Amino acid sequence: MNLAELKKQVYDCNLELVRRGLVIYTWGNVSAIDRGNGLVVIKPKGIEYDLLTADDMAVTDLDGNLVEGSLLPSVDLDIHLELYKKFPNAGGIAHTHSTWATAWAQAGVDIPVMGTTHADHFYGPIPCVRQLSREEVEHDYERNLGRVIVERFEAIDPASMCAVLAPGHGPFTWGRSPEEAVEHSVILEELARMAKLSADINGGKAPVLPEYMAEKHYMRKFGPEAYFYQNR
Repeated sequence: MNLAELKKQVYDCNLELVRRGLVIYTWGNVSAIDRGNGLVVIKPKGIEYDLLTADDMAVTDLDGNLVEGSLLPSVDLDIHLELYKKFPNAGGIAHTHSTWATAWAQAGVDIPVMGTTHADHFYGPIPCVRQLSREEVEHDYERNLGRVIVERFEAIDPASMCAVLAPGHGPFTWGRSPEEAVEHSVILEELARMAKLSADINGGKAPVLPEYMAEKHYMRKFGPEAYFYQNR
């Protein structure tokens, strides 16, 4: 895939966030990485989605330097860069301020595995990372948020948990491609909604799925002996 095609891919994925109702106005962003050439393509900052074109996508190197385009990249670029550097299987990253996932982020708590719908897609609770210190916020905020996410994932496999909540901020998801990153954002939002409704129905207490059931549902799709999909 050449750079023009990658910019079109990232543009389409950003618009998919709008189509799925996960962002409004200038909220959120999607990026993709060309690891062979050390380039990242990301939505430019401060431009409403209905005004964007594929040519508007900003292209940077892995140090955040703009190498193509006339518009500056998203203010969240450094978060994306930190994740790309530490998550080698990530080919795309999506960030939204979708209502339900952001509500959990603002509450500052992990989303428990309450049902098999969750277990079918994510291996374990959706983690909410720690709050940044005043110094981390005031000095290199975005890069430090990326580092705090990476810090939490020292004990979590980012290939089996492709989502995270930034406290008081919102969700980030990733995947092997920007399309998969967006898909994970869509699924995360629905899981966050289901989780809140389930807790409310249960008197405010989160009903946690038995670990053996969660394990079965994830492994039948993604484990070494997976059998969920058609054999073709």
